[in-house]
Amino acid sequence: MLRIDNLTYRIGPRVLLDEAEVSVNPGHKVGFVGRNGTGKTTLLRLITGQLEPDGGSIGYSNHWRVGITSQEAPGGNASLLDTVLEADTERVSLLAESECATDPARIAEIHERLQDLDAHTAPARASRILAGLGFDEAAQQVSCSDYSGGWRMRVALAALLFSQPDLLLLDEPTNHLDLEATLWLEDYLRRYRGTVLLVSHDRDLLNRVVDEIVHLEHSKLTLYQGGYDRFERTRRMRLELNQKMRVKQEAQRAHIQKFVDRFRYKANKAKQAQSRIKMLERMEPIADEQREGGVTFAFPDPKPLSPPLYSADNVDVGYDGKAVLKDVTLRLDSDDRIALLGANGNGKSTLVKLLAGRLEPLAGDIAKSGKLKIGYFAQHQTDELDLRATPIVEMGRRRTRDTDQQLRSQLGRFGFSQQRADTKVANLSGGEKARLLFALMACDRPHILLLDEPTNHLDVDSREALVQALNAFEGAVVIVSHDPHLIEMTADRFWLVSNGGVAPYQGDMADYRALLLAGDRNKSGRASKNGSNKKEQRRLAAAQRKSASRLKKRLTAAEKEVDRLTTEQARLVNALTDPALYEGDNKKLLQVRKSLGKIERAFADAEEHWAQLQEKWDQET
Repeated sequence: MLRIDNLTYRIGPRVLLDEAEVSVNPGHKVGFVGRNGTGKTTLLRLITGQLEPDGGSIGYSNHWRVGITSQEAPGGNASLLDTVLEADTERVSLLAESECATDPARIAEIHERLQDLDAHTAPARASRILAGLGFDEAAQQVSCSDYSGGWRMRVALAALLFSQPDLLLLDEPTNHLDLEATLWLEDYLRRYRGTVLLVSHDRDLLNRVVDEIVHLEHSKLTLYQGGYDRFERTRRMRLELNQKMRVKQEAQRAHIQKFVDRFRYKANKAKQAQSRIKMLERMEPIADEQREGGVTFAFPDPKPLSPPLYSADNVDVGYDGKAVLKDVTLRLDSDDRIALLGANGNGKSTLVKLLAGRLEPLAGDIAKSGKLKIGYFAQHQTDELDLRATPIVEMGRRRTRDTDQQLRSQLGRFGFSQQRADTKVANLSGGEKARLLFALMACDRPHILLLDEPTNHLDVDSREALVQALNAFEGAVVIVSHDPHLIEMTADRFWLVSNGGVAPYQGDMADYRALLLAGDRNKSGRASKNGSNKKEQRRLAAAQRKSASRLKKRLTAAEKEVDRLTTEQARLVNALTDPALYEGDNKKLLQVRKSLGKIERAFADAEEHWAQLQEKWDQET
């Protein structure tokens, strides 16, 4: 068991953890959430001993091996496969010792231990993990130094997974992954046998992988049962109940104070008044828990243009005269919501750059209105920001005619307060820099939004704000993202970028997920375009959805029962806030409290039943 007791940690005057405590049972998979900057990564480093706490303790079994995502990409001339194999240091050490050991007893011990470690299958296991993260057999033999930093971070993740620690600490493991690798990782973690503590802003990953959620808020740790959706719902209900109980307590205090004020100086009531004064002193005030402030996004609606907004006919596009994509034929209209599918390296970013006008076609024809305005977002654009400037200065460079108030209003639409608008870009968080890029992108009221991995530095609340803003936007949207939730909530069409071409994908995200997890990839680790395989996968997915319809009906009924009990619970709690209930005969008060207790027990049972059905639904779909 991982046990955190009264943990305190400070950075200067700032308290990140204040007597925080939580316990995680062996074999459990736990999501770790909280707003950016609250201390999630710090806690992981405290668990591994990289940092020392100011107070409290962290404990787990002495026999546990602990692994954490690396902050540094591996390098050197070793192949990817050898780099991953070297992560199992015990295996490497035993193999080296077996080469020179002479004592028969020791040789026997070495081979017995290697057998326990299943060492003979290690290369195959390492290869499967690398393949899942996007490296084919040929790529696995290439040295690490031949890859960019993002790809080498995938190798670091592969090495961590291969080492199979008893306690696996993952800090935003999908940041350097594409959608395909993210879906593979999701499936891998669901089957992982060790204990997992997962820091992630990926809502789907948290819903499909974890059994519990630990929430870091106000320097405290709170454990919730279920995935992220259940956590969010439970927390919202807790905050609402907290507010109602505060109202109830304030009503009780007011009623008692009224009695005290009326009778404290009357001889025949003085004793009772003093008793009520002591009662007031014993009443611990209920803290006013407020949901932490969220972030908003608002993309301005573009001026209407005649369709199509953009069209390409038999276009080749690439770099240095060499085509990455050939015979691209497509059309964009103002109501399009399109997600690009396909593994990294297949040309999704190349296609986005073509649409953005960052790449000229090598062949073919492009047609678009002279008044067309395109907003382009890519993470590498953060490197183009002036670190010495402030958001208000950066915005002023784009909108030279705007007043200071107009510039601040534009930044405010993307969550910048007056203080943060005057903060140097160098001192902004990754999420704030991303929001600044969104604000700058929206300056010209674009007709098309091109978003290449827009969520890498956004927390869950910011991602939800982005979803709402995109769904309210009146123009076209093209998205490349490893976040399945963002895609499912905003896109209604899919283009598959694979094997040097672009083609409509007729299935939905469930079909694509099933396609990938069934192993239908070509030798380069990219999604196959084989039509017969697609047809079979769609048939299997349809059959699966049909068989799940009965479970869906049970789940819907369970949700309705939870909603009914929630409404009844709220009604009874509200009744307890009525001061009249505490006057005279207390029979009615006892009846309300008894009914509330009964409803709370029924609610707990109904919620558990719903959670079990939801978990089964997630596993089967």
